[in-house]
Parts: sequence; C-alpha cells; structure tokens
Amino acid sequence: MHAIEKILAKAAGQASVTTGEIINCKVDLAGINDLYLQTIRSFYEMGGKKVYAPQKLVVFLDHYAPASTIAQAENQKQFREFCWDQGIDLLMDIDQGVCHQIIADKGLAHPGMVVVVTDSHTTTHGAFGAFSTGVGATDLAIIMMTGQLWFRVPEIIRINLEGKIPKGVYAKDIILDIIGKVKADYAVYKAVEISGPVLKELSISDRMTICNMTTEMGAKTCYIQPDEITQAYLKEKVDQEYEIFTTDPDYQYSADLTFDVSGLKPQIAAPHSVDNVESITQFIGTPIHQAYLGSCTNGRVEDLAIAARILKSKHIHPRTRFVVVPASKGVLLEAMNKGYVQTLIEAGATFVTPGCASCLGTHEGLLAPGETCITSTNRNFPGRMGSNKANIYLGSPAAVAAAALEGKIVDPSEYLQEED
Repeated sequence: MHAIEKILAKAAGQASVTTGEIINCKVDLAGINDLYLQTIRSFYEMGGKKVYAPQKLVVFLDHYAPASTIAQAENQKQFREFCWDQGIDLLMDIDQGVCHQIIADKGLAHPGMVVVVTDSHTTTHGAFGAFSTGVGATDLAIIMMTGQLWFRVPEIIRINLEGKIPKGVYAKDIILDIIGKVKADYAVYKAVEISGPVLKELSISDRMTICNMTTEMGAKTCYIQPDEITQAYLKEKVDQEYEIFTTDPDYQYSADLTFDVSGLKPQIAAPHSVDNVESITQFIGTPIHQAYLGSCTNGRVEDLAIAARILKSKHIHPRTRFVVVPASKGVLLEAMNKGYVQTLIEAGATFVTPGCASCLGTHEGLLAPGETCITSTNRNFPGRMGSNKANIYLGSPAAVAAAALEGKIVDPSEYLQEED
C-alpha cells in the first residue's frame, strides 16, 4: 500500500484498503471557516444536539476577517455563539489569520492524521505527511455529529522533482509550471505525491505552497513523505506522539511523472485560468495597478522576506498599490521582529488584517473593472478578486514584489541581489 492508503486504512479500522473502495474513516481534525454557516444549519437540520468531539473541531473566522458587511458580522456572531454553546475551545477569531496557516503555526497537523476542512486548499497539510482534504457543509456537519466521514480511496499520482532550482525560481514557479503542463483537470479526485531530490531544497513553507496548489489540478489530497525537514519543523510545534507511514517499495502508481526544474524560468498564470501558464518573459512590460502578497499559498514569513529583500531602501511605483496580507498573526509577529514589515511599509506597502482578504473577492483590496493585478494567491478566475472585468496574473512573491516596484511585470531574477 501507499502511505496515504495506510493512513486511511488505520482511520477506517481496517488492515488494508484498495483503490476505489468506499470506507468510513475517523477524522482527527475537522475545521470550519466562516464561509460555511450552512454547516451549523445542517448539523441542526440532521438532528444534531452536541458536537461529537469538540476538542477535534476548529472554527476559523478568516474569510471575512474582520467583517465588512452586516451579514458577515451576523455570520461570525452565530459561529462564536455556537462555539461557546458547544464547548469548542479552538475558536480562531478575526485576529488569527488563514485556517491553513493557523493549523501549521499551532502544530495541529502532523504525520498520519486525517484532516478535513471546509476549504478546497486543505491539501496544504500533505506537507506534514497528513491525509488532508476539503469538503462541503453537509459532509462537515456529519463529522460534527459522528466524528467520521466516508471517502473513496483515490488513485495516486507521483510527481518527481529533479535538478537544481535556478536563482529567482521559487516553489510557486515549480507548481505553476506543473499545472500548466498537466492542466487543471489532471488529478480530479486523485491523490498527488510530491517526491524527488529537489525536496531537499524546499522548506516547509515551500512544500505548503506546492501542496496547496495541487488543488488547482483537481487533487483530492497531496502528500510529501515526512523527512528530516518535516520533523525539524514539527519538533518545535507538536508535543504528542505521531506515526509516520511509508509507501511499500512495490507500490504501483497510477501515473509517475518527472519534472526537471534546472532550466525553469519564473512562471506566470495569465487570465483567466490557473493552467494558462507561460514563462514570465511572455508578459514582461504588462502594466499592473495592484500587486498582492498573501494568502494560504504565499503569505508566510519567507514570502515577506523575499519581498523585503527586493524592496529594501526602494519605493513602489507611484501608479501601483502593494497590498500585503500576512497569512497569520504568527507570521505578522515574526515578520515584525525580523524588520520585514517596516521595510515593506517604508517601501509603500499597505498591510491588512491577517486572513483571506481579497483572495476570495469580498474585501480589503478589491479590483475595479479594467484593472490588472499580479498576486501570489492561488486562483485567477474572473471576479476572484473583485470585478469580473479585472485581470489577474499569478506569480511568485518575488514576481509580485518586483512588479510593485516597477509598476509592470518584470523578471524578478534581476532584482535579487546575492545574499551577504
């Protein structure tokens, strides 16, 4: 079996599972974000009285943080009251940030877990060796009632990363390149394992970026075999025992792909699809009105550090605005301690509340008709960040910061001075 299958088998109380099998699994961590008030409604509609295991449930007020309409405020009010009534201590209010970064910061995900959140980018936690996936309101309500959920054991694709990462190329460029080649429907309801020697060059932040965006090729879940980099991170975050599962040597993948990153250039996903990917050289000179750095994909300390490195002692273009959204309170505090926040503010950046902000098109940095944005987020569909007549380009944090500096898309490699 594959490590993913072993995780599912244990959660189902079975010795083994097979591809395509329908199984009922115990869920180790379930999360609801504030887009999904229907989860509470469904819980009560199905006869729910008390949450099955409140200590395993996390509520995140991140998508509307802070509320910008009365409806959003009422939504969050009902979530708070539900948590207080049900004894759910893990209420992550509007000061905490994006659900996936909070889970990482607080060490809530670790190898061998089954993690389910009402967010499609829950694939992120494959970076920690967990089986993690997103579901809708009714499925999450079932977990709240029973502590379990059914899954179909997915086919598993392996993506091997080989070569040496060039200067100016980041994890975001690697995953955009892959999505551009395999396309957005390649891994629908399949699991994706990321492997290969390049992993040794990728930090936990980088791995979270890649796992996060496998959703954009349709993946049900993503997985990276825990190694010394994983365990060094978890040692600082997790204070309980966990089991690391490994894949049997004779396991047969449904597909086995290899990508050599050695000759890779910075990548851009152009409007209006995540798989509309080309080298950034195809878009150099494209004027931009807004640069946006943040989200569960690229709103971590390393991402802010890259931007600060590019913008230190400089100022953004006078006709461009630069919106920075730390992924969590923890990220913001660390970036403040390291001086990145001051550097970016002095360069003209506008910081907003840690959270999802305009990544989902509700507030804090929306685009007007005819405007163009380059962003480190994960989707560029029409209307994703405001007007459906705006244009959204996806790129790395370096590409975003360099574009903010110049007021147009440029190759960020030229703006990355050698480290001291």
